[in-house]
Amino acid sequence: MDQILNKVGSYWFSQRANKEIDSIGNDFNSMSSSINEGTKWLVNKLKGKMQKPLPELLKDYGLAVGIFPRDATNYEFNEATGKLTVFIPSICEVGYRDSSVLRFSTTVTGYLEKGKLADIEGMKTKVMIWVKVTSISAEGSKLYFTAGVKKSRSKEAYEVLRDGFLVDKF
Repeated sequence: MDQILNKVGSYWFSQRANKEIDSIGNDFNSMSSSINEGTKWLVNKLKGKMQKPLPELLKDYGLAVGIFPRDATNYEFNEATGKLTVFIPSICEVGYRDSSVLRFSTTVTGYLEKGKLADIEGMKTKVMIWVKVTSISAEGSKLYFTAGVKKSRSKEAYEVLRDGFLVDKF
């Protein structure tokens, strides 16, 4: 009888322990989905999902490793869609060797493909005024920044054909 009780007790104890361990795992998973985006990388590291450093990812895609500030080490990258989200501890500006300046929000998103970061949100550059950077592409030893002001105008103003005026320079 003691052997039967020991086996039943051992079985009950192991089942209970497994349920508790599963519960902790489920709590951890639900916690990871509810924490803010900026700390999600830590949960991934704890779960064993290691990712390469951001400069290495940029280099693999043919972009300059110093596009983002040095403290922008946390990011999420979906290889299937190409969506890149970079987390920066605080809003900041970075000056570069060519005297250009970029301003970064705490979250910068875009779509990463070979030689290009497109549909960027959260990055500006100074061209007399601060303008939104919409894409960065690399060709050879050059980086091309697409930045501009999006301006809306009434469609009605453009409904009539008009003559052009000759000018000397474009």
